[in-house]
Amino acid sequence: QVVLVESGGETVQAGGSLRLSCAAAGGYFAVMAWFRQAPGKERDFVAGISWNEGSTYYLNSVKGRFTISRDNSKRTGFLQMNSLKPEDTAVYYCAAARGGGSWYDAGRYDYWGQGTQVTVAA
Repeated sequence: QVVLVESGGETVQAGGSLRLSCAAAGGYFAVMAWFRQAPGKERDFVAGISWNEGSTYYLNSVKGRFTISRDNSKRTGFLQMNSLKPEDTAVYYCAAARGGGSWYDAGRYDYWGQGTQVTVAA
């Protein structure tokens, strides 16, 4: 069992930056990812990282603005978000998976955090 705890969400002005953190406790996982869910919409993949190799994958609309990283020693993942836009407003969730599959498939992920609210004001 892996417990994920996100932090770092808040309200910022458009063009601003935030860094989200996801602290993992417990067992094994192979990848960590960030999803987001806006009101009335589905939960969508944002970025993912292979925990051992460090390889990364991004939603096209966040490439060049968001960076996913991890600190293995602290078992913590990060999502650095720059040049934020109002359309980035959502609850951001950290997720972890033990096995393979599509980055975009929420069903792939075995563990989920509780979510952290990010609001970008115009």
